[in-house]
Amino acid sequence: MTQPTTTSAALPDVSGYRLVPERHWGRWAAVAIIAVLLAGLARAFAVGDIEWNYVGEFFTAPAIMQGLVNTIWMSIAAMALGIALGVGTAIMRMSPNPVLQGVAMGYTWLFRGTPVILQLLLWFNLALVFPTVGFGDWSMRTVDVMTPMLAALLGLGINQGAYTSEVVRAGMLSVDIGQYEAAKSIGMTRMKSLRRIVLPQAMRVIIPPLGNEFIGMVKLTSLASVIQFAEILHASQNIYYANSRVIELLIVAAIWYLIIVSILTPLQMLLERRFARGTGGSR
Repeated sequence: MTQPTTTSAALPDVSGYRLVPERHWGRWAAVAIIAVLLAGLARAFAVGDIEWNYVGEFFTAPAIMQGLVNTIWMSIAAMALGIALGVGTAIMRMSPNPVLQGVAMGYTWLFRGTPVILQLLLWFNLALVFPTVGFGDWSMRTVDVMTPMLAALLGLGINQGAYTSEVVRAGMLSVDIGQYEAAKSIGMTRMKSLRRIVLPQAMRVIIPPLGNEFIGMVKLTSLASVIQFAEILHASQNIYYANSRVIELLIVAAIWYLIIVSILTPLQMLLERRFARGTGGSR
């Protein structure tokens, strides 16, 4: 008895062929276009009417450095106020009490629906609506209380709170409903379960976008220049009003903003990796 023979399909003879790498013409074209644009931009700054010595001279000017300090601490203070308001608003939004829900939704709607610069101007001109503030026999003129610093803090912080509330609410919604039920089953009150169980678990969702919001807040402080708050942009404007070197001082402000953001960006990435551990989101 003869055994059946198995035959495999004959492979084509490739001995006469040469391996040719794939050509990515689109990539090379994109690189060429970008290189031309960057070269043109560099040439424009090189031959333009820019006195670069003024950039170096005023880069660390006392007014600029004071503006830098004001930008940093205002960003921190406004973000802290925004987080406090955001957490409270998110808890109110998820409350079974319809009154609290309505107040939270109204606050979010109002401050997310109007421009930040408009809110800053309204706070700064609050004296036109309330000439005095006080309680009982004690009162002060609102124009004396509502300084550019306080108006900037309230305008930026309260606006940030409306956005932060949505970030916190999203984090709380990411926690499994069973966690709420488990806390209730062992007799925890709603606030206690939020503080000890829900919010700690929600932090992995809340923290990364808050880092991005803080970077945005640093740049948002520049809007406070319209109400004369002495941050970096306002300090630069005061100098170029005197010496007419507009573009040079704007470049100084831009470089400082880029430095701050360049420092905060890797810190944000580290924070995201820290809170993504164990969730499959770390890279």
